[in-house]
Amino acid sequence: MSISRAALAAAVAVSAAAALTVALPAPSATATGPYHGANTAAVQDDFNGDGYRDLAVGAPGAANGTVDAAGAVVVHYGSANGATASRRTVITQATSGIPGTAEEWDGFGSAVGTADLDRDGYADLLVGTPGESAGTMWGTGSLTVVWGGSGGLKGGATIPTPTGLDEGCQFAAGIAAGDVDGDGAPDLGVTGQCGATTYTGPFTRTGRPAARAFVNALGTNRGVVMGDVDGDGEAERFWLPGPTDGDVSGPVHLENPDGTYTELPLADGLTGQIGDLDGDGYGDLVTGNPYDASLMSGQTPAHRGGEIQVLYGGPEGITADQKPRIFHQDTAGVPGTGENADLFGATLSVGDTNGDKYADVLVGAPQEAVGSLASAGTATLLRGSATGLTAAKSVSYSQNTTGVPGSAERGDAFGAATHLADLDKDGRAETVVGAPGENSDGLVWQARGTANGPSTNGSTTITGTAAGLKLRYSEIVYGTSFPSARSTI
Repeated sequence: MSISRAALAAAVAVSAAAALTVALPAPSATATGPYHGANTAAVQDDFNGDGYRDLAVGAPGAANGTVDAAGAVVVHYGSANGATASRRTVITQATSGIPGTAEEWDGFGSAVGTADLDRDGYADLLVGTPGESAGTMWGTGSLTVVWGGSGGLKGGATIPTPTGLDEGCQFAAGIAAGDVDGDGAPDLGVTGQCGATTYTGPFTRTGRPAARAFVNALGTNRGVVMGDVDGDGEAERFWLPGPTDGDVSGPVHLENPDGTYTELPLADGLTGQIGDLDGDGYGDLVTGNPYDASLMSGQTPAHRGGEIQVLYGGPEGITADQKPRIFHQDTAGVPGTGENADLFGATLSVGDTNGDKYADVLVGAPQEAVGSLASAGTATLLRGSATGLTAAKSVSYSQNTTGVPGSAERGDAFGAATHLADLDKDGRAETVVGAPGENSDGLVWQARGTANGPSTNGSTTITGTAAGLKLRYSEIVYGTSFPSARSTI
């Protein structure tokens, strides 16, 4: 199949008067066990508290009984063997304790995220359902939290939806979490086609936050990225509104502590992640710019085939005058060649694949041709180093790469979702790639991290049907999303 591209609506520029804050009574924490910190990798991803990070995979096309494309999320629990098909939980809106009703074309699982919202020491699952209807209005969207605990995921609540959403607003198409105010409770940024919303933690078990703000001047908003880039222990929030009339690669806006916004005029991005690429203790911002001139007319198209940009954090954070470093498939040392509409940078993820303490970047190019196979897709790993991200020793993967099970096929869209996370607790991130166009059900590929980086030897795949999902008419598209790593194309 060929993954459809989202509609390209022009984004509204961010203004200082964008946020309307709604103050709510501060909820008390419902801690039932030790709280280890909102932003540690283990707590963000460990739903059952066994010490292994878990893998959440969105499958928005999965059927629920006779209800087509209601959507599902499969959580594969981490272990010494990484994530496997057998140790899993399938969550839908028909699962006991989960709010809502499974309806046709809801797309539950179009976006997924994780955070310990109630501060009980267990990660909670966040699920975006941008196709959710409100009465007769299709696609207003909703955000669900499923609570983690010693027995895994159980029960849930609806995060309050902004008032006044119209049909097609697709609230919760994007989700990010981080501790913006340094109080130890994770805060959220949630995006959609009608603006964005911030939520201040902590949250009660009813899904109620301490406060929320509707950022209505963002207009159409593709993404939000959260992470600490100045070393003060508090996450910065970067908004990625998407293509505008003057910037087809999309502006990047930094949210200031006083609620105003600073545009980074030299930077662009439709997708993004934060990680420490040079090991200096400061988070670095990586953004993806997949739209080249063959796809978008206007100013600032990406390099042919797409590109990524890197902005480095420091004691002053990321300042407006910093010029990003750019990588694409025609950069010396990067495998492949930039070709029209490859969509290199449509997805990306950041993590340390070899344990050298430098974060690496995995970049998806889901429309890349493999030989004569159009849109088979690839994923490319670039390495972090003491001098920052480098093309040295970078490597590209497809389903025709030696050691990768299966074979590349037209329309697989390998790389439509990417994820780097240490699932087996050995200090090296596994490389995880989604191919939602694989046959009728989709596929996730996983390669273990080693001292030399990802190893294709012994790498494994899981299909949507092997993960327990059901097909009706719509394709399952298992592998569409991982936490904070989903194509907005």
